[in-house]
Amino acid sequence: MLDDTRMAHLRPIAPATGKLGVLLPGLGAVSSTLIAGVETAKKTREVPIGSITQMAKIRLGSRGDGMNSYIKDFVPLAQLDDLVFGGWDPISANALEAARTCGVLDERDLAPISSELEGVVAMDAVFDRSWVSKLDGFRVKKGKTKLELAEQLMADIEKFRSENGCDRLVMVWCGSTEAYREPSEVHNSVETFEQGLRDNHPEISPSQIYTYAALQSRVPYANGAPNLSCDLPCMLELADRNDVPIGGKDFKTGQTLMKEVSKLGVLDTIFQPEEYPRLYGDISHVVRINYYPPRGDNKEGWDNIDIFGWMGYPMQIKVDFLCRDSILAAPLVLDLALFFDLAARAGEKGVQEWLSFYFKSPQTADPALPPEHDIFIQQTKLKNTLREWMGEPAVTHSEAG
Repeated sequence: MLDDTRMAHLRPIAPATGKLGVLLPGLGAVSSTLIAGVETAKKTREVPIGSITQMAKIRLGSRGDGMNSYIKDFVPLAQLDDLVFGGWDPISANALEAARTCGVLDERDLAPISSELEGVVAMDAVFDRSWVSKLDGFRVKKGKTKLELAEQLMADIEKFRSENGCDRLVMVWCGSTEAYREPSEVHNSVETFEQGLRDNHPEISPSQIYTYAALQSRVPYANGAPNLSCDLPCMLELADRNDVPIGGKDFKTGQTLMKEVSKLGVLDTIFQPEEYPRLYGDISHVVRINYYPPRGDNKEGWDNIDIFGWMGYPMQIKVDFLCRDSILAAPLVLDLALFFDLAARAGEKGVQEWLSFYFKSPQTADPALPPEHDIFIQQTKLKNTLREWMGEPAVTHSEAG
């Protein structure tokens, strides 16, 4: 039982009653693997391995108190049985077809849940080949303007909400990575963005149209790719105006983690060469990523890191990581869907910096501030946020014993 002091600091959080709709732009490898895993867990009651919301514990009080609760029992998260999945895809007709096409999961795992996967019917996607040149979509929306496409997405969202009896919705981008382009004037404000939608501005990507549709529908949005979407000024403004939680970007998965970090230019923020010039003032980091088609979703990463230690003597760290990208990403998507729904019910809006743990290039609530990339600090921030909302004191790990 909480004492009066802790009750005074307890965050009002609406209960997770009814169904939670999880909307996924892109029913490819990650989405179909996620849906298959959750539907399997519903049937078998097996624990979704890799999911912090389902498997991790959180310490409460001092170490000597011996109180370690499962996160799912500590905070009012939506239950797996209450999740309903939907999504858009320019290629696959449903999640079962997508799962078989992607080849991440074996047929023996798909067969018992084939009807559930087949029931997740893909809605026609907003698709533009100029942003993903290696794909050729044919299940795509048509409209005279990009504003019409956004309105069609908003209609899809409301139809899904109604037909599935969802009390709440959340959207997680799981589509392909779009071509990188610098932000332009069309992204400066909601007003300029909406004019750009009417004008079919070429710098407005499909993922940005999905983001706009989600925020206008007051649906929390998380970006799992490196795309520019909810980190644009117009989307920050819209999320604040409509009281919607947002966050991203780029799922922290796979052997590409260290390589993607370097590509995104965040090594400087990790090593802080301006603070430690003798250690990190002259970094040389060479990155090469090749896609090897016979491996499909299974990747192999070779990393060689040259380091030096006491008295300058050289050493090396060598890592050979054989991983499965979608197997690693699926539990992250589950966690993000549940945590973003929690944030919305807790009255949060704007960038959810406490969920930086899940992203390679995390957004900050204040765009002028650099992101925190230390994974241990990120995890502490995540858990301390949950403690704070539930009226528990933060754990700093500074206590003796």
